[in-house]
Amino acid sequence: MVSIIRTNESIDEVEDSSHIDPAPPSVKRLIVTLIKPSRYDDDGYIVRHWRGVLPSNTLACLDGLTGDVADRKLLGEHIEVETRLFDETVESVPVRRIARWSRDKNVRLIVGLVGVQSNQFARARDLARELRSRGVSVMVGGFHVSGMIAMFPQLTSDITEMIDMGVTVVAGEVEDKWSVLLSDVVNDRLQPLYNFLTSPPDLARKPLPRVSKDYMKKFAIRYMGTIDTSRGCPFNCSFCTIINVQGRKMRCREAENMRHILIDNYAKGITHYFFTDDNFSRNKNWRPILEELIAVREQGYNIGFMMQIDTIAYRIPGFVELASRAGCSQVFIGMESINQENLKAAGKTQNDVSDYAHMAKTWHDAGVATHVGYIIGFPFDTPESVREDVRRLSEEVGIQQASFFMLTPLPGSVDHKRAVETGANLDTDFNNYDSFHAAMDHPRMTREEWVGAYQDAWHDFYTIDHMKRSLRAISRRLYWSLFGNYMWYKHSILVDGTHPMVTGFVRIKGRRNHRPEVARQPVVRYWAGRVREFAHDMKMRFKLMYELQELWLQTRRRTETEIKVADFLNAVARQTARARLHVSDWQEAFVAATGRAPSRVRLFFGRMNILSLRWTYTRQDLDNYWKTTREQIRRGAILRVNWLRAAWNVVRDVTITSRFALALAFKR
Repeated sequence: MVSIIRTNESIDEVEDSSHIDPAPPSVKRLIVTLIKPSRYDDDGYIVRHWRGVLPSNTLACLDGLTGDVADRKLLGEHIEVETRLFDETVESVPVRRIARWSRDKNVRLIVGLVGVQSNQFARARDLARELRSRGVSVMVGGFHVSGMIAMFPQLTSDITEMIDMGVTVVAGEVEDKWSVLLSDVVNDRLQPLYNFLTSPPDLARKPLPRVSKDYMKKFAIRYMGTIDTSRGCPFNCSFCTIINVQGRKMRCREAENMRHILIDNYAKGITHYFFTDDNFSRNKNWRPILEELIAVREQGYNIGFMMQIDTIAYRIPGFVELASRAGCSQVFIGMESINQENLKAAGKTQNDVSDYAHMAKTWHDAGVATHVGYIIGFPFDTPESVREDVRRLSEEVGIQQASFFMLTPLPGSVDHKRAVETGANLDTDFNNYDSFHAAMDHPRMTREEWVGAYQDAWHDFYTIDHMKRSLRAISRRLYWSLFGNYMWYKHSILVDGTHPMVTGFVRIKGRRNHRPEVARQPVVRYWAGRVREFAHDMKMRFKLMYELQELWLQTRRRTETEIKVADFLNAVARQTARARLHVSDWQEAFVAATGRAPSRVRLFFGRMNILSLRWTYTRQDLDNYWKTTREQIRRGAILRVNWLRAAWNVVRDVTITSRFALALAFKR
């Protein structure tokens, strides 16, 4: 547990004092192996997918820094520097192969466990232990170790456990120190601890994250990259780790450097970015960066991006307009709550709940989609209040997307430090510090109620009605982008049952890939469980496919007359509680939309042309038919099934599904 402090040694006494020396003549090659560890699921298995969603910006940053050291020959003219990347969320880590690489006497090899967050720390520790047992040199860095060292005056037990294994712990950012660390590697003088927290680097002209084409092949969306244009945040939220690890002073990259990397990456197929800055709107260079993006787009480079901002960023003169012109398709907004008392308790006083709807409308009017981060578990939350707040978020504020999180005392935050010092009942397993588990007690909810409120929020927000409203209101340019996000989020909720930002496509779950303390399942029991999981996942995917078809049918681009007819028919269905509409209903709908009704013959043949979806607004009648037919077959009443009608509906279903697949593929 983090509250156990093992040593009285001051952290400041073990700060780095090394310098850059070239490699000895006997060292011909340095292999820098960068590993982004995954985490364990609730059953103890490593979370890994066939294809990922969002690549690691930390891997890209360190790849760029290593390439810079190699290009400038900082370790000597005679040494070859090679970088090898592994992201455990999308591939297995070849521990034995890595150990073999290190056995050549002319080779120095270092493994960096990079960007390790608290929920990944348990897995990073186990990887480090396995690598060290094979004689491999290991460094570990990221927000967990940096946060613990930043907030506590002495080393905590989790940090000293790593050091006792012979692992080098690195706190803080390494843009100014990466060459120093690699120099210490090749000269065999790695120290137990490097603390760079007190001297964060100036990012203005530092090497930018580098895109690896081989790495991007492991992700479903290969054209999307990540980049940080700044670090730090000026605000004072008690739950945030950024301000204590990266500081409250914004440090920014120069716009001119951004232009070069964007054009270079464009040639590698990267056309869309997620700016990982905690708050891009507080980057002092936001204007020149956006102007550079506008200039690049005017030269024919169709580059887009999404960014993280605060709720009051839209008030900055010119910010919204320039962001839209620069290709911003979506803003991720740190809203956190729509309860002003909760915001006050969290120290997020810059947020004004009464201004949220106006803020959202401003972005929407500029053609930019809104996506908010929303935290459940602030002091004034209850299951009932959360349910009402989620409804207001959708219906009154008008936010199109939301990512829900559970309030978690993350190491590096004031909340965590306060909880440790007061002896709060904290979860002892860092694997659960992922903002999706209850890692502490709540004053108004049991942990079970808290988890339930969190899970319900996803289902209550992403309803067919909410998604339909948003898609109908959004510009045609962003329709498929928003539709794709809904598809991804609903898949994560229904199939994986986890947060969309940490999931992927097709879970890979090996029987041997689990926590050391978890007993390995017998072969038969393991495969029986996997078959059940596969069957459940396929069932949920089919359910999702039909739900998305319904969403598409009700929101796809139509004429004004078609939209009016659809609105009228939807109103009739709601008022009469009838899933199947009569010919007279259709005639009334046409009268309401055009002032005249079509003949029954024309209406009949128009609706019977199943190859045309012009007047197909829903698949509810099909779903109801298949439900009734399945029930008849289940009861053994096969003779009551109208097989001619069944064949007709099969053709209709195949037509709708095929047209939907084509629309998805060609974004039309």
